Amino acid sequence: MKAPASATTPGSVAEPLEPRWLTDEEQRVWRSFMEGVTLLDDHLDRQLQRDAGMPHIYYGLLVKLAEAPRRRLRMTELAMLAKITRSRLSHAIARLEKNGWVRREDCPDDKRGQFAVLTDEGYEVLRQTAPGHVEAVRQAVFDRLTPEQQKSLGEIMRIIAEGLQPAEAGADLPWLR
Repeated sequence: MKAPASATTPGSVAEPLEPRWLTDEEQRVWRSFMEGVTLLDDHLDRQLQRDAGMPHIYYGLLVKLAEAPRRRLRMTELAMLAKITRSRLSHAIARLEKNGWVRREDCPDDKRGQFAVLTDEGYEVLRQTAPGHVEAVRQAVFDRLTPEQQKSLGEIMRIIAEGLQPAEAGADLPWLR
């Protein structure tokens, strides 16, 4: 491996850094992680489509609204909590509105702002769907892991999530796009 560009002598032309290739073990871990995430997302999507006619992302939005005071959140805050772009959120909320599960309300102190509000019908769909979804999550994840593995998984995912959400201004985060 070549020396990093920062280690070149003053006045010399910096060479591109050599890629930090994954070791065989890192490659195995990375591929297992990606396969697990992909299969888990597909599993939960199929369960929710079958039981409630909605994708997993929509279920997550309903949950976030149900947990919010007065079952309502500003659209920008909902996008941040869901870790999705504002465009994707707007499309999802439009579909949820069409089903009668969510409605939009204008923000009284910000002419451009809007709230997403979980309707009683949306809350009832969530209430009926939650038991099957929790069971699907339990069977796919928690029943397969020891308590120690569960704790480790939570810690690992928190570290990864925190590292991908820098606090500095100008960070390229989905909800800011």
